[in-house]
Amino acid sequence: MEDGATVTFDTFEALGDHSTQDDITMVICPGIGNHSEKNYIRTFVDHSQRGGYRCVVLNHLGALPDIELTSPRMFTYGCTWEFAAMVSHIKQEFPQTVLALVGFSLGGNIVCKFLGERLSNQDRVLCCVSVCQGYNIIRAQETFFQWDQCRRLYNFLLASKMKKIILTHRASLFGTESSTLGDADLNKLQAATSLMQIDDSVMRKFHDYHSLKEYYETESCVNYIHNIAVPVLLVNSSDDPLVHPSLLAIPRTLADKKANVLFVLTRHGGHLGFFEGVVIPQPLTWIDKLIVSYTDTLCQWGRQKHQTPCGRPRLRSAH
Repeated sequence: MEDGATVTFDTFEALGDHSTQDDITMVICPGIGNHSEKNYIRTFVDHSQRGGYRCVVLNHLGALPDIELTSPRMFTYGCTWEFAAMVSHIKQEFPQTVLALVGFSLGGNIVCKFLGERLSNQDRVLCCVSVCQGYNIIRAQETFFQWDQCRRLYNFLLASKMKKIILTHRASLFGTESSTLGDADLNKLQAATSLMQIDDSVMRKFHDYHSLKEYYETESCVNYIHNIAVPVLLVNSSDDPLVHPSLLAIPRTLADKKANVLFVLTRHGGHLGFFEGVVIPQPLTWIDKLIVSYTDTLCQWGRQKHQTPCGRPRLRSAH
C-alpha cells in the first residue's frame, strides 16, 4: 500500500457451481483482531463454499502474529484501506464476479463504512450483510463501562487482547523514525484496562486523529451507512453483551426509512453466538445459514429481474 503496509487475505474457491451458475464472491471482514484462521470464519467459509461461493477473507493488519508489520500502524475500528485494497484486487482478478460483502462485529462497521464512503465502492456489489456490530463507536464505548451483562468485564478482556496484539508488533509500532508512538504511549498502553484508554494512547494516533471524539466519529459507519443503495441485511441479538440495546435504534430507524435495508433482531445469540443444537452446539450456526440463504435469494431475484428472452440470463451488480 502507499504507506508501506502489506495487506494479506486468503482466497477459498467454491466447491461446486452456484445454483444460478453465476460467479459470486463472499468478501469477508472478520471481527476485532481476527483473521481467516478463526473457527467462526472457517465454518462460514466452508458453508459458503459448499453453496457455490468463492470466499475471500481479510486478515486484519497486525492480527496474524507470524506476519510482521511493514509500516507503523495496524487495523482500527473503521479504517477501510485494507478492505478497499482487497476488493480492488478481487475485481481485477475475477472480472466476471459480483460481490456479497459480509462483516462480523467490527468487520460489519468496516464493510458498511466502505460502501457508504463512495458510490463507486458499490459497483458490482450484490449485497451487504453486517452481523453484531454497534454502528456508533462513541455510544458503544460509553456503554462498555456499565456492569450490566458484564460489559465492563468484556471491556477489560478485549483491552487485554488488544494489548497483546499491539505488543506483538512493539518493534514496528514504537520508537521507529516513521512511528507516531513513543515510550510515553507504550507506558500508557501497558497501564490501560479499557479499550478507550488504548484508543486514546495508541489507536487514534495511527491516523493522526487529534482526539478520541474525532477518531470515533470519523470511523463509525453510522455517518456513512445511509449512503448505501444495494440491499443490506443488518443482524443483531437482543442479549449481545457488547452491543447495548440503545444502539439498536440506529439499524431499526434505518430499516424504517430505506427500502433496501432489512434489520433482523433475534432474542438470543449473544455476540456472534447464534448456535443451534439442544445439548452440544453444532459447528454450523444459524447466522451462517441465514447469510447464505439471504444471498441465494438475492441471486435468484437478480436472475429473474434481468431475465431476457434470448439466452441464459446473467446476474448483474447493483450499478
